[in-house]
Amino acid sequence: MVWEEKATTEEIETARMRIRVLTDAQLREVVDAERDPELKEAYAEMLDGALANPERRLWHTLWVMTLKDERETVVGNLDFKGLDASRVVEIGYATTPGYEGRGLMTEAVGAMIRWAVATGLVDAAEAETAPENAASQRVLEKNGFRFAGKFGEEGPRFRWDNPR
Repeated sequence: MVWEEKATTEEIETARMRIRVLTDAQLREVVDAERDPELKEAYAEMLDGALANPERRLWHTLWVMTLKDERETVVGNLDFKGLDASRVVEIGYATTPGYEGRGLMTEAVGAMIRWAVATGLVDAAEAETAPENAASQRVLEKNGFRFAGKFGEEGPRFRWDNPR
């Protein structure tokens, strides 16, 4: 999948990638195209959150990771699961099959956390990963997340606190 339209001016650039927020129309396309029922539901919830919170839609929508190559190849996506008064966000992410093991997600998660803190609205971040997903756990640990001592629906929860 290659996104030809730049979604908005919201873009995070890393050494190898551009991470762009999707427009509501693009996110609706993702929802409509998704075949996995669980992912379809998750993307639909993101779209609902973005539409219900237009002033904070960046905290509810999907961000797409593209390589800085001539095709802007999509290599994964990330999202936040809303932002509330607690100043803690939950981050989710997925790597496009075939692009695992290249450090792309480690680079992207770090960039997203730095962006979130730079907004002045976030003091900490959390993430859940399946117990058997050692690669996902390494992504979190390389970005300073630590096991939070509890388990959520998907598995162990990890937490990152701003060291300011």
